[in-house]
Amino acid sequence: MTGRASAREVIALVTDAFTELPYPARDFRRDGPLAWPGYDLSRARGAERTGESESVVCGTAEVEGTRAVLIAFEFGFLGGSLGERTGDRLAAAYAHAREHRLPVVPLVATGGSRMQEGMLALTQLQRVARESALTRQAGLAQIAVLRDPTTGGGWATLGAGADVVLALPGAQVGFAGSRVRPADADPAAYTAEAQVAAGAADAVVPEGELRETLGRWLRLLTGASGEPAPVPEPLGARDLPASGWDAVRRARSPRRPRAPKYLDAYFTHRVAVRGDRCGGTDPDGMLCGFGEHGGRTVAYAAQTGAATRPAGYRTATRLIRLADRLGIPVLTLVDTPGAANDAEAERQGAGAAIAELFGVLATVRTPVTTLVIGEGGSGGALALAAPGRTWAAPDSYFSVIAPEMAAAILKRPPAEVAETAGQLRIRPQDLAELGVIRSPERGTP
Repeated sequence: MTGRASAREVIALVTDAFTELPYPARDFRRDGPLAWPGYDLSRARGAERTGESESVVCGTAEVEGTRAVLIAFEFGFLGGSLGERTGDRLAAAYAHAREHRLPVVPLVATGGSRMQEGMLALTQLQRVARESALTRQAGLAQIAVLRDPTTGGGWATLGAGADVVLALPGAQVGFAGSRVRPADADPAAYTAEAQVAAGAADAVVPEGELRETLGRWLRLLTGASGEPAPVPEPLGARDLPASGWDAVRRARSPRRPRAPKYLDAYFTHRVAVRGDRCGGTDPDGMLCGFGEHGGRTVAYAAQTGAATRPAGYRTATRLIRLADRLGIPVLTLVDTPGAANDAEAERQGAGAAIAELFGVLATVRTPVTTLVIGEGGSGGALALAAPGRTWAAPDSYFSVIAPEMAAAILKRPPAEVAETAGQLRIRPQDLAELGVIRSPERGTP
């Protein structure tokens, strides 16, 4: 597809079965609520150019086998701007989604609120935000697709407010549109790629892959299940460590299986959730997303063996909250020497990020299953562990503090680190005996 796609073209890109919803009627005075000179003429020109009567087209569709409500913006109609009639259509679409228990997919291309309707247009953002929040409370997923451009209030509500945010390559994405940015602003910061890098969007998806990708997301996010996620099979050592220091060495071995190998073995297929929606990502420390295991959806948050950064904890919190709201069980994999403790991590709110994750895991209704697959370093690891539902692989350990640090605090020489590791009782079998984990091996939830 070349050029800027119309609403109907982008709908055809993701489905072959679209049924348009009826639209509420609204009477306007001449030239709209502000009597803006020439507004009626501008609307008529937009209708003639696009064949549409408003800036959004709403309806239901089958996307790769999953029914959803689609909201497609028509940028050719007054720049895809939001006015009162647009708000009427959006509210009706969200209400239909809640009534029929359908996920919502906004296909966004908008320049923001319609100037010719003034504050009455701007307040449609509050209206849209309420509809989105009610749909969220109803436990229905919202997956936004960002097209070119997605700016202003459309980005700040339908786009950034969605559970999952996908974007087409090269799309202009940002709160500030191209005509209202500072003169010296870097245009590269206002792109889909930049929003993914900043943790504000989950993925850039080429047009040719959009239907399949969107269909996969819809299938996964509509797969509610009350059953806990099964504990993964250990992929490394099968025998238990002989000593505490042996447990540490095995967990730190570069040959030990890490999270990607566990996730590949556990899931038939999976999709990634990226970013904390606060400007941060932690791709080297935390992997999050949804996948299919045994024919049903399981969410996952997995540490990779590196020190976890604040953005990693916040991304895991976002993932678990979403899974809880959608009724999807969660699998967490613990593997970190601890939380990142450099000055930048402190400035990014490490303590607050960890506290929030502790709180979420303490209160979620959806079942969470945890497997310690490597290092369990202090609170930075415990924050991802489900209370009362944690297992440990034979080549893992869990400790209140690293043995080296414990020895240093106790003013012991380096030669006593191994002995200190034993005294801490950090082996899987020790942890099971203490009641910290359910079993040193695979168990049944």
